[in-house]
Amino acid sequence: MSDTDDLTLDEIRALLAPTLPRHAAFDGWRPQAVAMAAQEKDVDIDIAQLAFADGAMGMIDAWFASIDAAMLDALPAEQLSALSIRRRIIALVEARLNLLAPDREALRRALAVLAMPGNVVHAGKLGWRAADAMWRAAGDTATDLNHYTKRMTLSAVYASTLLVFVNDDSDDHADSRAFLARRVEDVMRFEKAKAKFRNAGGGERLSLARFVGRLRYPAI
Repeated sequence: MSDTDDLTLDEIRALLAPTLPRHAAFDGWRPQAVAMAAQEKDVDIDIAQLAFADGAMGMIDAWFASIDAAMLDALPAEQLSALSIRRRIIALVEARLNLLAPDREALRRALAVLAMPGNVVHAGKLGWRAADAMWRAAGDTATDLNHYTKRMTLSAVYASTLLVFVNDDSDDHADSRAFLARRVEDVMRFEKAKAKFRNAGGGERLSLARFVGRLRYPAI
C-alpha cells in the first residue's frame, strides 16, 4: 500500500502541483504531464487524472497555488518587516520569478493557455490571487477601495513582468528585475499622486483603468 493511497483529491493536487511543470514543459498541460508526475510521486495514475479532471486550467491553477505557498516560505514575515513597502513588493515578485525560473518553458505554455479567450476570466482570478497573496504578505490590511486598487495594479505589474521574464536571457534575469523595478516605481508615483488629489479634495480624477493599461502594455 502506497503512502499516498489515503490522500484526498485536493491533497493529491497539492502533492503533484510542483512536479507538473517539469513534465508540462515537454508534454504540454495535458493528461500526459499528470501521468508522469503521478508516477514520480507514486500516485495511482487514474486517481491523479481524476484530481485534475478540470484539465489544463486546473493543473496551472494548482501550480500557481504552490508558487503562492513557496513564496511565503521563501520570505517569512520577520524578513519582510525590515523592508519598505516598495522593497517588500519587489522582493515578493522576485521570489516568484526565482521559483518560476527552472520551469520557464512550462510557464510560457501556461501563459499561452491563459491567453485563450475562454480562459481569460480564470486567468484574471489567478492574477488577482497572486496579487492578494503578495499584498497580504507585505502587511496590507486595507478594506476600503484601496484593497481593490492595490491588487488590480499589482496584478497588472506581475502579468507584464511575466511576459518579459519568459523571454529574458539576461544574467540572473536582470532585465526582468529592472523592468519590475520601473513598474513598481510607476505604481508608487501613482499612489502618491492619488493621495495628493484626495487631500486636495477635488481636481481632475485619476483614471485607474488608463493607468493599469499602461502597466500591462508598457514600452520595455
